Amino acid sequence: MSDRPVDDPIIRLENVSKHYVRGHQRVEVLHSLSVDVERGDFLALMGPSGSGKTTLLNLIGGLDRPSAGSVTVCGQRLETLSSGGLAAWRARHVGFIFQFYHLLPVLTAAKNVELPLLLTRLNAAQRARHVEAALAIVGLSDRARHKPGELSGGQQQRVAIARALVADPELIVCDEPTGDLDRDTADQVLGFLRELADLGKTIVMVTHDPKAADYATHRLHLDKGQLVEAVGRDGHRA
Repeated sequence: MSDRPVDDPIIRLENVSKHYVRGHQRVEVLHSLSVDVERGDFLALMGPSGSGKTTLLNLIGGLDRPSAGSVTVCGQRLETLSSGGLAAWRARHVGFIFQFYHLLPVLTAAKNVELPLLLTRLNAAQRARHVEAALAIVGLSDRARHKPGELSGGQQQRVAIARALVADPELIVCDEPTGDLDRDTADQVLGFLRELADLGKTIVMVTHDPKAADYATHRLHLDKGQLVEAVGRDGHRA
């Protein structure tokens, strides 16, 4: 745990820019972006395709590095870490949820959930207890020995949520987590994410769906790599 004051933002981006080089072409994705996210926020990142949403999510989750500026998450400046240090930091602090679940088809639900714990020092018995608790939280204790092909789409996404929760991270990042689900199942998953935020987890979610964004406490709108609008749940600009 960090010794930072608890009222510090859990995420702070200061003048963050990101570009990629493709051949002889430099592609600018984010431009001098600054934003704070408070602990327990449920933030929806919105904007048209190519606006930089997923790039921003990857920077926050420590999957990528900024070209310029500072990314501080959970009290750690991420751009200062080595590749190994960044991997260890992710394992301690971040859970990931993706649109297409990314479950390994040959493994049971329990074994899929256990995967992040293999990067920790927990022994097998300790890992098993964590997995059991995570599956219970998402209501899938009775599906622990089922493989992904034996589960519905909603159940697979709940396994993915359990996997994201199993190491008790402070931050959960989600890339279109309901994009492959029907409306009723999507609402169940989003309601569960909202409950996690109410319990103190910080959620950052990329979505194109305004109905999904309605579950968030704040919306951050990007366009062409720049912040164009921040909106609270009451509909007012933040």
